Formats: sequence, structure tokens, C-alpha cells
Amino acid sequence: MARHQKLPILDETGYVVLDSYQEPIDPSEWKNLEYVDWKSSGDTRFAPLASAYGAIECNGFWHFDPPKSDKDGVWIPSQTSVAPTLVERVRAIGSNVGRCRIIELQPNSYADALYNSHLDDNNRLNPDGEGWVLRCFMQLTHNPDSVMVLREDIDDPSTETRISLPAGAQLVVDSERMWHSVWHVGSEPRYCLITSVESSTALEKWVWDNNPTTRVESSILDQGDAVRGENAAQERRAARTAFYGYDPTSVMSEA
Repeated sequence: MARHQKLPILDETGYVVLDSYQEPIDPSEWKNLEYVDWKSSGDTRFAPLASAYGAIECNGFWHFDPPKSDKDGVWIPSQTSVAPTLVERVRAIGSNVGRCRIIELQPNSYADALYNSHLDDNNRLNPDGEGWVLRCFMQLTHNPDSVMVLREDIDDPSTETRISLPAGAQLVVDSERMWHSVWHVGSEPRYCLITSVESSTALEKWVWDNNPTTRVESSILDQGDAVRGENAAQERRAARTAFYGYDPTSVMSEA
């Protein structure tokens, strides 16, 4: 028997792009939340909607007593009351939810995004035979010039896909397989709903109901800018490895 149940549609590329979410959402649903100064893939803060046991914090669920896998998240009443539309969107998936939070990301560069690219620690303590935990992303602010940068191999630019992020953009990513980060262009923060969700028949149905695309053409990037960004990121990674004595990218992110 397979160790975990997975979504076959992700076998090819490790991600799917869904139809954009079209319902209007009042920006107060993410602006009026309580944020935690939690760093991941750049200059970020997070506003949790669901956490391990209902506190306003962002730690991995395995840090608690009792520890648990990234499932059965507990909704935080003071937060969910501010963001009912977002909560309903997550619940509509119909599958088990773990960490659920809003990320606030400050503008950065392509080199920053590559330097901060990471894999997520989604399946620690996940029992054999249960569903593989994935990440569902729903873009909140309208940032069509910003992109989700996905790579199968962090050191191989030919494996990169850049996905534009207008408001409502939705992706499901095996973020324990795909290196990922966001290159956010602009002067204002970017906001996105990120949810850990368990692979299941309900999730599979939800994905197919939203017209999944398993391969998209990358947004255009000047070749010179690509080479400069790659070189800068590699130099910064090498300096970080020398400083710490090990390569931090070998450790999966808990965010």
C-alpha cells in the first residue's frame, strides 16, 4: 500500500492552477486581523485563522503537547469572525484543514525570491495510509506583475515555472516537493490565503470542479535579469551555508 494517499493530478508537475475566485471579499477581512511577526521566504507577517489548538500563533503542530500532524486545525474565533468569507472558502473544499493563515509579504526582487525558495514541512507525523498534506494558495490583493516561482530542482532554472498572481488566483501545490517562493513587484504588501489541506476525495472533487490546469506557460522574464538573479541568489546561499556550516535549504520550512 502507498505510504500516503495523493492526488494523481499532481503527479505531472506538482501543482495545479484553478479558476480564479470571483466573489468579492472586503479587504477588511485580511487587514483587520491580528498578525504575528513570523518570517518565511522574505519579509513577512502571518495572521492565523486556524492553528494547532486555537491560539494566535504560527508554530508547526508537532511542537505542542500533544503533538500532531498538520491536520485538524482549530479555528480561532477572534480571527474567523473578522474573515467569514475566507473561512467559508476554505470550508467549501470539504477536506481536513491544518494550518490556515494569511501571509503579508513586502516587495522583493527576483534574487530575493530565489534565495528564499523553500520546501514546506507539511507531512511530519502524518500517519501512513492517510492523505498527503498539500498547500492551497488564494491570492487576495491584485498583483498581476508578481509571480509564484516554482522549481522542481532549486539549482536548475530550467525546472522553473512563474505563475502570475492577480486577485483571486488559486493554486494547489505539493509544496513539500516543489521549491516555491513569491517574487512580489510593487510598493505595497501582498496578501494571500494559505491553507494546509489533506489529499482526499473531497479535495480531488473540489480541484476538478475548479477547472484545473496542470501546466502553465511561465510569465516572461528577461534572460539577463534571470541570470543576474540566479547568480546573486546562489552567491547569497553559498555565503549563508559558509556562515552556518550547513545548507539551510536542506531544512524544510515550518511556515
